[in-house]
Amino acid sequence: MPILHSIIHRIDTASGETPTLIPAAEDLAPSAALDDLLAGVNDAFNAKPKAWGHFVDATPEGEVSSPFSTELADTLDGGRDFATFSRDVAKRLAELISDHLTLSGDLLMVDQRVGDARYLSLALLHHRSGFGVDDDLAVVPVRQLNLTQMSLAARLDINQWRGDSPSKQYLSWTKDRGGKKLAEGFAALLGAAEGVDATGETRTLLKAFSDYVEQEDLPEEASREKTDALIDYASEQASRGEPITLEELSEVLDEQQPRAFYEHIRNADYGLSPEIPPDKRTLNQFRRFAGRSGGVSISFDSHLLGSSVEYDEDQDRLIIKQVPKQLREQLKRQD
Repeated sequence: MPILHSIIHRIDTASGETPTLIPAAEDLAPSAALDDLLAGVNDAFNAKPKAWGHFVDATPEGEVSSPFSTELADTLDGGRDFATFSRDVAKRLAELISDHLTLSGDLLMVDQRVGDARYLSLALLHHRSGFGVDDDLAVVPVRQLNLTQMSLAARLDINQWRGDSPSKQYLSWTKDRGGKKLAEGFAALLGAAEGVDATGETRTLLKAFSDYVEQEDLPEEASREKTDALIDYASEQASRGEPITLEELSEVLDEQQPRAFYEHIRNADYGLSPEIPPDKRTLNQFRRFAGRSGGVSISFDSHLLGSSVEYDEDQDRLIIKQVPKQLREQLKRQD
Protein backbone atom coordinates (compact mmCIF):
# COMPACT_ATOMS: atom_id res chain seq x y z
CA MET A 1 0.00 0.00 0.00
CA PRO A 2 2.37 2.76 -1.19
CA ILE A 3 1.79 6.18 0.35
CA LEU A 4 2.16 8.87 -2.31
CA HIS A 5 1.75 11.84 0.04
CA SER A 6 1.07 12.22 3.76
CA ILE A 7 1.12 15.22 6.05
CA ILE A 8 -0.07 16.38 9.49
CA HIS A 9 -1.19 19.90 10.42
CA ARG A 10 -1.93 20.76 14.05
CA ILE A 11 -5.06 22.69 15.02
CA ASP A 12 -4.45 23.91 18.55
CA THR A 13 -7.45 25.07 20.58
CA ALA A 14 -6.68 26.79 23.86
CA SER A 15 -9.55 27.22 26.30
CA GLY A 16 -11.94 29.89 25.04
CA GLU A 17 -9.67 30.96 22.19
CA THR A 18 -9.84 30.75 18.39
CA PRO A 19 -8.07 27.64 17.06
CA THR A 20 -4.49 28.22 15.92
CA LEU A 21 -3.23 26.40 12.84
CA ILE A 22 0.33 25.08 13.08
CA PRO A 23 1.02 23.88 9.52
CA ALA A 24 3.62 21.41 8.39
CA ALA A 25 5.96 22.60 5.65
CA GLU A 26 6.36 19.27 3.85
CA ASP A 27 5.23 15.66 3.60
CA LEU A 28 5.92 13.12 6.31
CA ALA A 29 8.83 10.77 5.78
CA PRO A 30 7.85 7.12 5.19
CA SER A 31 8.06 4.95 8.30
CA ALA A 32 6.66 1.79 9.84
CA ALA A 33 4.99 3.92 12.52
CA LEU A 34 3.15 5.92 9.85
CA ASP A 35 1.97 2.71 8.18
CA ASP A 36 0.69 1.40 11.51
CA LEU A 37 -1.04 4.69 12.29
CA LEU A 38 -2.80 4.72 8.94
CA ALA A 39 -3.98 1.14 9.47
CA GLY A 40 -5.41 2.13 12.86
CA VAL A 41 -7.10 5.22 11.40
CA ASN A 42 -8.68 3.11 8.65
CA ASP A 43 -10.01 0.59 11.18
CA ALA A 44 -11.46 3.38 13.35
CA PHE A 45 -13.02 5.08 10.33
CA ASN A 46 -14.64 1.87 9.09
CA ALA A 47 -16.25 1.36 12.51
CA LYS A 48 -17.84 4.85 12.49
CA PRO A 49 -21.37 5.71 11.28
CA LYS A 50 -20.84 7.23 7.83
CA ALA A 51 -22.57 9.02 5.01
CA TRP A 52 -21.84 7.94 1.43
CA GLY A 53 -22.09 10.34 -1.45
CA HIS A 54 -20.39 12.54 -4.01
CA PHE A 55 -19.20 16.07 -4.72
CA VAL A 56 -21.69 18.73 -5.81
CA ASP A 57 -20.69 21.66 -8.00
CA ALA A 58 -23.13 24.14 -6.48
CA THR A 59 -25.68 24.56 -3.70
CA PRO A 60 -29.44 24.71 -4.48
CA GLU A 61 -29.05 28.50 -4.31
CA GLY A 62 -26.51 28.41 -7.14
CA GLU A 63 -23.48 29.20 -4.99
CA VAL A 64 -20.20 27.31 -5.34
CA SER A 65 -20.50 24.43 -2.88
CA SER A 66 -16.86 24.18 -1.77
CA PRO A 67 -13.42 24.67 -3.32
CA PHE A 68 -12.30 21.27 -1.96
CA SER A 69 -12.84 19.17 -5.10
CA THR A 70 -11.49 21.87 -7.44
CA GLU A 71 -8.36 22.32 -5.36
CA LEU A 72 -7.87 18.57 -5.12
CA ALA A 73 -8.23 18.13 -8.89
CA ASP A 74 -5.64 20.89 -9.39
CA THR A 75 -3.29 19.13 -6.96
CA LEU A 76 -3.67 15.76 -8.66
CA ASP A 77 -2.99 17.40 -12.02
CA GLY A 78 0.21 19.03 -10.72
CA GLY A 79 -1.10 22.58 -10.43
CA ARG A 80 -0.29 22.87 -6.72
CA ASP A 81 1.66 20.83 -4.20
CA PHE A 82 0.07 18.53 -1.64
CA ALA A 83 1.31 20.54 1.34
CA THR A 84 -0.38 23.72 0.08
CA PHE A 85 -3.64 21.92 -0.69
CA SER A 86 -3.77 20.22 2.70
CA ARG A 87 -2.91 23.46 4.52
CA ASP A 88 -5.82 25.28 2.84
CA VAL A 89 -8.15 22.47 3.91
CA ALA A 90 -6.78 22.68 7.47
CA LYS A 91 -7.52 26.43 7.58
CA ARG A 92 -11.18 25.85 6.72
CA LEU A 93 -11.36 22.94 9.14
CA ALA A 94 -10.03 25.16 11.94
CA GLU A 95 -12.98 27.51 11.34
CA LEU A 96 -15.42 24.60 11.57
CA ILE A 97 -13.79 23.42 14.80
CA SER A 98 -14.07 26.91 16.23
CA ASP A 99 -17.85 26.73 15.83
CA HIS A 100 -18.46 23.19 17.09
CA LEU A 101 -15.51 21.71 19.05
CA THR A 102 -13.34 22.66 21.99
CA LEU A 103 -10.73 19.97 21.37
CA SER A 104 -7.35 20.35 19.74
CA GLY A 105 -6.37 17.89 17.07
CA ASP A 106 -3.97 16.91 14.33
CA LEU A 107 -5.27 16.79 10.76
CA LEU A 108 -3.81 13.78 8.96
CA MET A 109 -4.14 13.75 5.16
CA VAL A 110 -2.93 10.80 3.09
CA ASP A 111 -2.88 10.05 -0.62
CA GLN A 112 -2.17 6.38 -1.15
CA ARG A 113 -2.58 3.48 -3.55
CA VAL A 114 -4.20 0.21 -2.47
CA GLY A 115 -3.87 -2.31 -5.27
CA ASP A 116 -5.34 -0.69 -8.38
CA ALA A 117 -7.30 1.85 -6.32
CA ARG A 118 -6.19 5.27 -5.11
CA TYR A 119 -7.62 6.95 -2.02
CA LEU A 120 -7.41 10.32 -0.35
CA SER A 121 -8.04 10.05 3.40
CA LEU A 122 -8.26 12.77 5.99
CA ALA A 123 -8.92 12.53 9.71
CA LEU A 124 -8.85 14.89 12.66
CA LEU A 125 -7.00 13.01 15.41
CA HIS A 126 -7.50 14.02 19.04
CA HIS A 127 -5.19 13.32 21.97
CA ARG A 128 -5.58 11.85 25.42
CA SER A 129 -3.25 11.91 28.40
CA GLY A 130 -1.53 8.71 29.39
CA PHE A 131 1.57 7.35 31.09
CA GLY A 132 4.72 5.67 29.92
CA VAL A 133 8.01 4.39 31.29
CA ASP A 134 11.21 6.07 30.05
CA ASP A 135 14.67 4.57 29.56
CA ASP A 136 15.46 5.24 33.22
CA LEU A 137 12.39 3.18 34.21
CA ALA A 138 10.63 6.27 35.53
CA VAL A 139 6.92 6.93 35.00
CA VAL A 140 6.39 9.88 32.66
CA PRO A 141 3.29 11.56 31.22
CA VAL A 142 2.71 10.99 27.49
CA ARG A 143 0.21 12.17 24.92
CA GLN A 144 -1.46 9.47 22.86
CA LEU A 145 -3.63 9.69 19.78
CA ASN A 146 -7.21 8.71 20.62
CA LEU A 147 -8.45 7.08 17.42
CA THR A 148 -11.77 6.00 18.91
CA GLN A 149 -12.68 9.66 19.47
CA MET A 150 -12.08 10.54 15.81
CA SER A 151 -14.93 12.97 15.10
CA LEU A 152 -14.13 14.15 11.57
CA ALA A 153 -12.81 11.86 8.85
CA ALA A 154 -13.41 11.19 5.18
CA ARG A 155 -12.22 8.88 2.42
CA LEU A 156 -12.38 9.52 -1.33
CA ASP A 157 -12.03 6.85 -4.00
CA ILE A 158 -10.11 8.94 -6.53
CA ASN A 159 -10.44 6.46 -9.38
CA GLN A 160 -14.22 6.28 -9.02
CA TRP A 161 -14.48 10.06 -8.78
CA ARG A 162 -12.42 10.71 -11.92
CA GLY A 163 -13.51 7.60 -13.81
CA ASP A 164 -15.98 7.28 -16.67
CA SER A 165 -18.51 5.15 -14.80
CA PRO A 166 -21.09 7.25 -12.93
CA SER A 167 -21.14 6.75 -9.18
CA LYS A 168 -22.93 8.43 -6.29
CA GLN A 169 -20.92 6.87 -3.48
CA TYR A 170 -17.23 7.44 -4.14
CA LEU A 171 -16.93 9.67 -1.05
CA SER A 172 -17.66 8.69 2.55
CA TRP A 173 -17.42 10.79 5.70
CA THR A 174 -18.18 10.47 9.41
CA LYS A 175 -21.71 11.23 10.46
CA ASP A 176 -21.86 11.01 14.25
CA ARG A 177 -25.46 11.02 15.37
CA GLY A 178 -24.55 13.06 18.43
CA GLY A 179 -23.20 15.97 16.37
CA LYS A 180 -25.60 16.76 13.52
CA LYS A 181 -24.46 20.36 13.02
CA LEU A 182 -20.83 19.28 13.01
CA ALA A 183 -21.54 16.55 10.44
CA GLU A 184 -23.46 19.00 8.25
CA GLY A 185 -20.64 21.53 8.48
CA PHE A 186 -18.08 18.89 7.57
CA ALA A 187 -20.12 17.81 4.53
CA ALA A 188 -20.34 21.46 3.46
CA LEU A 189 -16.57 21.83 3.86
CA LEU A 190 -16.08 18.86 1.54
CA GLY A 191 -18.76 20.05 -0.86
CA ALA A 192 -20.46 16.68 -0.46
CA ALA A 193 -24.01 15.44 -0.80
CA GLU A 194 -25.35 12.04 0.18
CA GLY A 195 -25.92 9.84 -2.84
CA VAL A 196 -27.18 6.73 -1.09
CA ASP A 197 -28.93 6.04 2.21
CA ALA A 198 -26.75 3.34 3.75
CA THR A 199 -29.23 2.59 6.55
CA GLY A 200 -32.22 2.43 4.22
CA GLU A 201 -30.40 0.34 1.61
CA THR A 202 -29.19 -2.12 4.25
CA ARG A 203 -32.71 -2.47 5.66
CA THR A 204 -34.11 -3.10 2.19
CA LEU A 205 -31.44 -5.72 1.55
CA LEU A 206 -32.33 -7.52 4.78
CA LYS A 207 -36.04 -7.34 3.87
CA ALA A 208 -35.23 -8.86 0.47
CA PHE A 209 -33.30 -11.63 2.20
CA SER A 210 -36.18 -12.40 4.58
CA ASP A 211 -38.59 -12.56 1.63
CA TYR A 212 -36.19 -14.85 -0.20
CA VAL A 213 -35.87 -17.27 2.73
CA GLU A 214 -39.66 -17.33 3.15
CA GLN A 215 -40.24 -17.85 -0.58
CA GLU A 216 -37.79 -20.73 -0.70
CA ASP A 217 -39.46 -22.25 2.37
CA LEU A 218 -36.10 -23.28 3.75
CA PRO A 219 -35.70 -25.55 6.78
CA GLU A 220 -34.76 -23.82 10.03
CA GLU A 221 -31.13 -24.92 9.94
CA ALA A 222 -30.63 -23.84 6.32
CA SER A 223 -32.27 -20.48 7.06
CA ARG A 224 -29.96 -19.94 10.03
CA GLU A 225 -26.87 -20.84 7.96
CA LYS A 226 -27.78 -18.35 5.25
CA THR A 227 -28.50 -15.65 7.81
CA ASP A 228 -25.09 -16.20 9.39
CA ALA A 229 -23.44 -16.16 5.95
CA LEU A 230 -25.08 -12.85 5.07
CA ILE A 231 -24.15 -11.18 8.37
CA ASP A 232 -20.57 -12.49 8.24
CA TYR A 233 -20.05 -11.27 4.68
CA ALA A 234 -21.70 -7.87 5.24
CA SER A 235 -19.87 -7.29 8.52
CA GLU A 236 -16.54 -8.17 6.91
CA GLN A 237 -17.21 -5.69 4.10
CA ALA A 238 -18.11 -3.04 6.67
CA SER A 239 -14.94 -3.64 8.66
CA ARG A 240 -12.89 -3.18 5.46
CA GLY A 241 -14.79 -0.08 4.40
CA GLU A 242 -16.04 -1.84 1.28
CA PRO A 243 -19.60 -2.00 -0.12
CA ILE A 244 -21.79 -5.10 -0.24
CA THR A 245 -21.83 -6.37 -3.83
CA LEU A 246 -25.15 -8.08 -4.60
CA GLU A 247 -23.73 -10.59 -7.05
CA GLU A 248 -20.92 -11.51 -4.67
CA LEU A 249 -23.36 -11.85 -1.76
CA SER A 250 -25.57 -14.12 -3.86
CA GLU A 251 -22.61 -16.42 -4.47
CA VAL A 252 -21.80 -16.47 -0.76
CA LEU A 253 -25.39 -17.48 0.12
CA ASP A 254 -25.61 -20.40 -2.29
CA GLU A 255 -22.59 -21.87 -4.06
CA GLN A 256 -24.80 -24.35 -5.94
CA GLN A 257 -27.12 -21.61 -7.24
CA PRO A 258 -24.87 -18.54 -7.10
CA ARG A 259 -27.33 -16.21 -8.85
CA ALA A 260 -30.51 -17.30 -7.05
CA PHE A 261 -30.64 -14.47 -4.51
CA TYR A 262 -29.45 -11.91 -7.06
CA GLU A 263 -32.25 -12.89 -9.46
CA HIS A 264 -34.77 -12.76 -6.60
CA ILE A 265 -33.78 -9.15 -5.92
CA ARG A 266 -33.93 -8.16 -9.57
CA ASN A 267 -37.25 -9.93 -10.27
CA ALA A 268 -38.93 -8.39 -7.22
CA ASP A 269 -37.57 -4.93 -8.07
CA TYR A 270 -36.48 -3.80 -4.61
CA GLY A 271 -34.72 -0.82 -6.16
CA LEU A 272 -31.35 -1.75 -4.69
CA SER A 273 -28.07 -0.53 -6.17
CA PRO A 274 -25.59 -3.19 -7.37
CA GLU A 275 -23.30 -2.09 -4.53
CA ILE A 276 -24.62 -1.15 -1.08
CA PRO A 277 -22.63 0.60 1.65
CA PRO A 278 -23.29 -1.52 4.77
CA ASP A 279 -24.70 0.08 7.90
CA LYS A 280 -23.21 -1.75 10.88
CA ARG A 281 -25.93 -0.74 13.35
CA THR A 282 -28.64 -2.15 11.08
CA LEU A 283 -26.65 -5.34 10.55
CA ASN A 284 -26.17 -5.80 14.28
CA GLN A 285 -29.94 -5.68 14.76
CA PHE A 286 -30.40 -8.53 12.28
CA ARG A 287 -29.89 -11.33 14.79
CA ARG A 288 -32.00 -14.15 16.06
CA PHE A 289 -34.03 -14.48 19.24
CA ALA A 290 -34.17 -18.06 20.46
CA GLY A 291 -35.43 -19.95 23.50
CA ARG A 292 -36.53 -23.39 24.63
CA SER A 293 -38.76 -24.35 27.57
CA GLY A 294 -41.25 -27.09 28.41
CA GLY A 295 -41.02 -28.78 25.02
CA VAL A 296 -41.44 -25.52 23.08
CA SER A 297 -38.56 -24.24 20.94
CA ILE A 298 -38.86 -20.80 19.31
CA SER A 299 -36.40 -18.80 17.20
CA PHE A 300 -36.82 -15.93 14.78
CA ASP A 301 -34.85 -13.09 13.22
CA SER A 302 -34.83 -10.10 15.53
CA HIS A 303 -35.93 -7.67 12.82
CA LEU A 304 -39.30 -9.49 12.64
CA LEU A 305 -40.14 -8.36 16.17
CA GLY A 306 -42.86 -5.75 15.89
CA SER A 307 -44.01 -6.87 12.45
CA SER A 308 -44.48 -10.62 11.89
CA VAL A 309 -43.94 -11.33 15.59
CA GLU A 310 -45.23 -9.27 18.52
CA TYR A 311 -44.40 -9.60 22.20
CA ASP A 312 -47.11 -8.79 24.74
CA GLU A 313 -45.03 -8.00 27.82
CA ASP A 314 -48.05 -7.58 30.14
CA GLN A 315 -49.33 -11.10 29.45
CA ASP A 316 -45.90 -12.57 28.60
CA ARG A 317 -46.89 -14.06 25.26
CA LEU A 318 -45.70 -14.03 21.64
CA ILE A 319 -48.11 -13.39 18.80
CA ILE A 320 -47.00 -14.90 15.48
CA LYS A 321 -48.80 -13.27 12.56
CA GLN A 322 -47.33 -15.32 9.74
CA VAL A 323 -47.13 -19.00 10.63
CA PRO A 324 -44.47 -20.87 8.59
CA LYS A 325 -45.96 -22.98 5.83
CA GLN A 326 -44.60 -26.31 7.09
CA LEU A 327 -45.88 -25.64 10.59
CA ARG A 328 -49.25 -24.50 9.27
CA GLU A 329 -49.67 -27.74 7.28
CA GLN A 330 -48.81 -29.83 10.36
CA LEU A 331 -51.34 -27.94 12.46
CA LYS A 332 -54.04 -28.45 9.85
CA ARG A 333 -53.45 -32.19 9.83
CA GLN A 334 -54.04 -32.25 13.59
CA ASP A 335 -57.59 -30.89 13.23
